[in-house]
Amino acid sequence: MKITEKGMLVVISGPSGCGKSTVVSNILARSDNYALSVSLTTREKREKEIDGVHYSFVTREKFLEAIENDELLEYAEYNHNLYGTPIKPVLDMLDEGTNVILEIEMQGARQVIEKLPDTVTILIISPSYRELEERLRSRKTDTEENIRARLEIAKREMKSYENYGYVIINQAGQSDDAALDIINIVESERHRTSRNTTIPEEFFEN
Repeated sequence: MKITEKGMLVVISGPSGCGKSTVVSNILARSDNYALSVSLTTREKREKEIDGVHYSFVTREKFLEAIENDELLEYAEYNHNLYGTPIKPVLDMLDEGTNVILEIEMQGARQVIEKLPDTVTILIISPSYRELEERLRSRKTDTEENIRARLEIAKREMKSYENYGYVIINQAGQSDDAALDIINIVESERHRTSRNTTIPEEFFEN
């Protein structure tokens, strides 16, 4: 009987506007052994977003009910909206051998690291603060007030960058390179001695 190797849990975080979603999309396009966990959120759905694909959009009451029922691996409030990761779909995919990506904020990432220390943690950043601001403005999806708030949050978040195992600088127009870097990181992590349980027991016999 073939034993299915468990998948790897991969947390990807970064300031709003750093290009996380594009990098993650490129990872999913490159490999069918990755899946993106769909987060719950109370924020409003943007024009091109699909409910159940980009996020599961719920009311604040429904979100608080999920917290009360202990259905979330992590949750956080970001810019006055709640975000969280349903735990059951994540564990099911990992058991099936799929690498699961959590594209989540730093506050939620800390909760995952505390519960599952073996999680691969990757921080994506833009090359500079100025470029981050330009990317946020070029999206044309936020008010000036929201843009300023996101930039202030980014400054605070970057002070916690050492909580992550890896940092990827997402250069403009090179998100495919960043995706490949992350795939290589996950593959390297799979071969860590601390994770490797495949050495035949015969080698340890006297």
